[in-house]
This record gives sequence, C-alpha cells and structure tokens, in this order.
Amino acid sequence: MIKRTNVLITSILAGMVMLPSMGIIALSNPATAQKTDSPAPTPTKPVTNSSKPTNSYPAVAPPPRVDPLPNEREEQENSLEPDYRVSNLLADVTGNLWVASWRGLSRIDPKTGKIVSRVSLPNVAISALAQDKVGRVWVGNYEGLIRVEPRTSEITAQNLFLPSKRVLSLLIDKRGYLWAGTDNGLALISPDQGLIMTTLKNLPGVSANALTLDADGQLWVGTLDGLIRVNTANALIIKRIADLPGTTVQALAISPEGLIWAGMPNNLLVINPKTGAVMRSVTRLRGRNVTAIRFAQDGSVWIGTNNGLLRLNPNTGAVLDEVAGLPSSRVLALVPDIANKLWIGTSEGLAWLMPKMESAKTHLAFSRAVK
Repeated sequence: MIKRTNVLITSILAGMVMLPSMGIIALSNPATAQKTDSPAPTPTKPVTNSSKPTNSYPAVAPPPRVDPLPNEREEQENSLEPDYRVSNLLADVTGNLWVASWRGLSRIDPKTGKIVSRVSLPNVAISALAQDKVGRVWVGNYEGLIRVEPRTSEITAQNLFLPSKRVLSLLIDKRGYLWAGTDNGLALISPDQGLIMTTLKNLPGVSANALTLDADGQLWVGTLDGLIRVNTANALIIKRIADLPGTTVQALAISPEGLIWAGMPNNLLVINPKTGAVMRSVTRLRGRNVTAIRFAQDGSVWIGTNNGLLRLNPNTGAVLDEVAGLPSSRVLALVPDIANKLWIGTSEGLAWLMPKMESAKTHLAFSRAVK
C-alpha cells in the first residue's frame, strides 16, 4: 500500500511539472515560497547467508596518501571562486544608486555609500537595469526579466516568455514602455500590465547588446552586425547601419549634439545618425575593447574599457584623464554626476571618483576587501 501511494504521489508531481505556464507574467512573492524535501528512504540491511564462509584480509598498512585525493580534486575543480563583479549601475529618481553585484541587487545612498536595502533575487547574474516612470525597477538576467518594487524590495512580477531568456539590455522609452534586448531579438513590454506588446525576433544582427534613445525618441540598437534604428511606436525597423569596422556594437550613447557613440571590441566610433556615416574613429581607443560610454554634465565623455577608464574631450578625442586606483582595470558600468561622484562598476567591485581626486576609491562593501 505504501509503495502504491508513493508511486501515485510521484505521478501526480510529475504531471504538475509537465503543465504549461498559462500567463505572460507570473506574479510571485519569493519570500513566501517554501521548499519541501521528501525524506530519504531508510536503507535496508542486506540478507547474508551465514552458511557461506566470509573473506578475510591480512592486516596491512593502507597505501600512502596522495594529495589531493581524487574526490578532493573533483571538489576543487567544481568549486567556484567568489564573483565580485559589479555588472550594472542605475541612478533612480530618488537620487539613490542601484548596484548589481555578485551579491544580487543593492540600493545605496551615493552621498554616504551606505547600503539602504538589498533585494533577494533568484539569479544574481544581472545583465541590465531600468526604472519605469512609476519607480519600479526592472532587472534583466540570464534567466529572464524581473520587476522589483523599491518600497518593499519585493519581486512583484517575472517574465519568462521573451524572445530569449538571456536579457542583455533594458530601456524605458519616452512613452514609458519597456524595451528588453535579448540575444535573440527585442521585446516591447507594458510595465503596468507586464504584457509583451510585440517582439522583433528577426533583428538584423540578431543580438540586442545595447540600447539608447535619440533626440526624436527613436530606439537605436547595437547588434552583432552594426546598428539598427527602430520606431518605438510600432517596432518597425527604420534604418540599418552595417559594414562598420569591428561590426559588433556593445556600448551606445547619444552625445548632446545627437551623434551616436558606438563602443566595439576593438574601436570607438562616432557616427552621424542621419547619414549613417562614420565621422571618426577615436585614435586612443583603436584596438581597445570599449565596454561603457557615458556623457557627463560638463560635456566630457567617460569611456570604460577592458583595460582602464578614460575621460575624453568629445570634440577632439583628446584624453583629459586616465583613472587610477580602480579595483580592476576591466570596467563594466558607469554612472556619472551622482552626489558629485562618478560611480564605476568593475570586474572586481565598485569604485567612485570625485573631481580633483588623484585616484578612485573602492567601496568596501562591494569588493574583495570585505568577504
């Protein structure tokens, strides 16, 4: 009877796993979710035949120990070093700074550096952040899209039906709609209902690596094969700029003059959006992997690379500053002009820089200095 019951329960659970999801958004409160584990079956004692003789072995010393033992070698190979990268930064409407790190998502007061709140997320590999017009924070990772309520730090919605679960970029357009770029196209989402309004799967260049808005409110998408301009009203492609040197666009920014700055694995290009012509390749960035571009209030432009952080004169391309003291030379994210500081996310933690400082300072709560 017990075996039949166990088989029946197993069948029911298997049937529940096979049920398809019915909605676009799964409303959830992870704090109330519980896991239940079935108790392990009690091992049964093997039946022995006492009439048969048992084997006996001579009492000899064990073989010499080999360090590490095979099981220990397997543990060493499978162990993961702590990941201290700060992959994304977001300045919110209240003046606070959201930090996407190996610990998950945190909100800090940029004036003091104090952590205001933390959000427990199911996947800490955060790849993109955005805040909608009513203050909700959208978090993209390699498992989909999550909506967070800042007042309670709770997950209020989760979207699993994007063109791909691997979210690479997020942006709120001028109408307040959310664009999610994945490694297999774009999705347009209504933040209030959490409904996907349309998708652009056959995106030239396939992967929506980076997003930005131009002065007309239209969307520019950096892909594996150049740039695409998308009409935000109907998700139709307006323009394509291909045949760029380096092809892959992985960082984007629009200058105050309306020019496109495109960061590539081996170049930094300035492009005229009307003609699609490359106006110049920034000399000091040729051959360098450009990972982040942000314009500052003073008109200069910060350029993060895989090997350092520079501030440029956008008109001449001249290097105004080269920042020392970073936790790592690999820069992943930049937010300038927050509490009179430039905030820098690197592969080894978070740093900040103020005007006239000789070098950047590491935020100890997001670095290898504090474990």
